[in-house]
Amino acid sequence: MAILAGKSTDYAFVTVWRVAGTREEVVGVLGNATTLKQWWPSVYLSVTPVAQGGPDGVGASFDLHTKGWLPYTLRWRLTITEPVTLNGFALTAQGDLNGTGRWTFDADGPEVVITYDWRVSAAKPLLRRLSWLLKPAFSANHQWAMARGEESLKLELRRRRSGAAAKVPEPPKATFVRTSRG
Repeated sequence: MAILAGKSTDYAFVTVWRVAGTREEVVGVLGNATTLKQWWPSVYLSVTPVAQGGPDGVGASFDLHTKGWLPYTLRWRLTITEPVTLNGFALTAQGDLNGTGRWTFDADGPEVVITYDWRVSAAKPLLRRLSWLLKPAFSANHQWAMARGEESLKLELRRRRSGAAAKVPEPPKATFVRTSRG
């Protein structure tokens, strides 16, 4: 769900996923940014480790090149700011997007309810210039990306449980690849 309050370049999204599995399994996937490109390729074009961080993940940072279904890409740095635990973790974004994100994980029987609270401001010139007009499209782009994330996470959890990747469909691929900074 998109919250469209604040400056035209500010975005606040709260996304809720429900997946079959345990919090340990979810942390094993979401708590390891190095694997984002493999299991969520529709959004993550590249993930480059920058800093390792501590044993709890705090301080780990990654340069990301991401996209949605709209014809633009974003380059930003993800840095873990709170320990990666079974309850979740927090991060910051710096670059074409600046702000914070918080993943929380709650067990609900055989499922995990995953909530992502993402509060960012657009810094990329294209987004800043057009936000006042295209905010609903940019919000829909985020919702599309998160829906692909939920679908991809479910597939990745199945793949890890089965031990036989051939039996689990591949995650959705990128809709386009544009490497310019435009």
